[in-house]
Amino acid sequence: MANTRSAKKMVRKIARRTEVNKARRSRVRTFVRNVEEAIASGDKSAAQDALRNAQPELMRAVTKGVMHKNTSARKVSRLSARVKAMS
Repeated sequence: MANTRSAKKMVRKIARRTEVNKARRSRVRTFVRNVEEAIASGDKSAAQDALRNAQPELMRAVTKGVMHKNTSARKVSRLSARVKAMS
């Protein structure tokens, strides 16, 4: 347990930051899931639109420090490859 005033403050700050990061991560997962659902349905135009919406969200997670840059780039790359492969 935190003993000093500064340690107690840090516990509060970390708890707030964790909530914000959790919300951001959840938002990113929602956008990615929308792309995957569009791919599963077989609608290429819907999948492209969903991917177009998901890309900036993934990159925003990087700038906010929620996700590593390479992780985000890998997700975008794999999703775009799957959308491109749709016939």
